[in-house]
Amino acid sequence: MIVIPAIDIMNGCCVRLVRGDYGTAYKVARDAVNTAQEFEKAGAQWLHIVDLNGAIATEPVNTDLILKIIAGCGLKIEIGGGIRRMETIDFYFEKGVSRVILGSAAINNPKLVEEAVKKYGDKIAVGIDANEGMVAAEGWTETSSINYLELGKRMDAIGVQYIIFTDISRDGTLSGPNFAQLDLLNRAVSCNVIASGGVSSLKDIVTLADLKLYGAICGKAIYSGDLSLRQAIALCRTGKV
Repeated sequence: MIVIPAIDIMNGCCVRLVRGDYGTAYKVARDAVNTAQEFEKAGAQWLHIVDLNGAIATEPVNTDLILKIIAGCGLKIEIGGGIRRMETIDFYFEKGVSRVILGSAAINNPKLVEEAVKKYGDKIAVGIDANEGMVAAEGWTETSSINYLELGKRMDAIGVQYIIFTDISRDGTLSGPNFAQLDLLNRAVSCNVIASGGVSSLKDIVTLADLKLYGAICGKAIYSGDLSLRQAIALCRTGKV
């Protein structure tokens, strides 16, 4: 399993939210580029970036800072937030992004997902974010009538190879991921499943690895010091801290 540190960007700042509530945003680092470099020094190979303003605006907003992060580190970048058009997907890949995450488009415009997967293959991931099992969209401000397992199966059928799953009620809470939902999803699809939201400790990393997930995205626990990124990466690589 791989460990992927996260940088969420809002109004040009590196922030964290609690349960996806934009009103809870608080700054967690002074410099996003420096933060990415520190993650790289700790042994990370991937970086998860979300343009929070973009998720609401339905188009990229913090592009300048995101491009600075890409240029300022050697990490592979996966990016999400406000990506609703093929032109945006093309733009990010042209700028050096390694994986693009489609979220709301998976519900509202599945044809875009099909088109993107046909063009870019495993460079496309789908983010499935759920409230009580039902998929949320538009920066988590709307909840659909689609169950997360059903959407996962639809994306699997399209050919999506990576699914990033978040139980919104756990996100930013340090209360642990929703292991039960992650396990059900991992068993229901052939996609590589990446856990996101709630990771709080090395124990959580061990549990996620035991579930045979592909990866785990870690945010708040790294910034708060509850989780050592270096130790988590070492644990996943060697089985030892």
